[in-house]
Amino acid sequence: MCIFCRIIKDEKETNFIYQDKDIVAFRDINPAAPVHILIVPRKHIESINHLEKKDKSLIGKMFLIAKQIAKEQNVAEKGYKLIFNVGRGGGQIIDHVHLHLLSGRIGKMP
Repeated sequence: MCIFCRIIKDEKETNFIYQDKDIVAFRDINPAAPVHILIVPRKHIESINHLEKKDKSLIGKMFLIAKQIAKEQNVAEKGYKLIFNVGRGGGQIIDHVHLHLLSGRIGKMP
């Protein structure tokens, strides 16, 4: 079971910034910026390459939640980045699709 699935199932302690029946969000443990939040679907999908048509609304919802979190974190007006890493060559470390929300001075890209 991947680390994100363990977090989602409350097997690993995490302070959720956001959670609902489909998605959770929490701070990255190795932040690349002052604000670095991971937005993760509860459904295990290995990567963007593994998306199916039925996942379209879930992925869209991730972007709307990112917008909401950016506002709540007071970075919506300053600006922020949203990043999906796909595969090892694209920087994906955890094999569970997730969206990075970063703001502030951004160091090494996730």
